[in-house]
Amino acid sequence: MNVLIINCSPVKNGATAEIARITAEALTEGNSIRSICIDDYSFGFCKGCRSCHKTAVCVQKNDDIPRIISEFEWADTIISVSPSYWADIPGQFKAFIDRCTPWCNTHEPHASISKGKKGYAIALRTGPGMKECERIIQSIMHFYGHLEIECCGSIGLCSVEYRSDVAQHLQELTDFCDAIRNSGI
Repeated sequence: MNVLIINCSPVKNGATAEIARITAEALTEGNSIRSICIDDYSFGFCKGCRSCHKTAVCVQKNDDIPRIISEFEWADTIISVSPSYWADIPGQFKAFIDRCTPWCNTHEPHASISKGKKGYAIALRTGPGMKECERIIQSIMHFYGHLEIECCGSIGLCSVEYRSDVAQHLQELTDFCDAIRNSGI
């Protein structure tokens, strides 16, 4: 199976990247893994013009949105790993989601990615309460739903601010990856 892991943080070497690395390592056996960081791509904000509602194509050209969509197309399973930025997903990832409107089933015609994909979410936050993680997971799962990616599971990890904080959640991450693997990815 082809597994895409997305670091939804603009930080390429922080706690989110460490969780993405651990997840990739845990799922490597028997799978092809690609890991990307949202900050490695350049794209503008959605203009809200709704042209894509009529054409299924964004009016903005010559940026990296098609490159990211091609990664989604390649994948059988997509795992989004997102930190909390003021109780929700980072702005860079939100801007990407907004630019995916041409592929969303909220209007006709719409472009689409291949059917049968599975989606998972991993949320992390620095504080002790799970509510922020639940909101992040909800944002990711809502996005998956509009791309017609089957929402298959999620995990929230609290009290994670630095890379070193990830170690306290290693068993939870391992168990989550085992559940993904056991589901047939």
